[in-house]
Amino acid sequence: MARFRCDSCDYVYDEATGHPREGFAPGTVWVDVPDDWPCPDCGVREKIDFVPVDEPPGDQPPAAD
Repeated sequence: MARFRCDSCDYVYDEATGHPREGFAPGTVWVDVPDDWPCPDCGVREKIDFVPVDEPPGDQPPAAD
C-alpha cells in the first residue's frame, strides 16, 4: 500500500489505514480518493498537491540488474 504526503503540513494519507473520519475505510487506494479532497489537517492543499512518500530502503524490492 502507498502513502501520500501533504506538501504544506506533512500530513500523510496511508492507503493501509485510510481515514475513516473523512469517509475512507482502511484499504482505500489513492485513486479512489476524490480529486477535490482537501488535506484534513491544513485544508490548504487538494489531492493533486500531495506527493508520494518514498518507502524506507528495506521495504523496496531488489533492483533488477
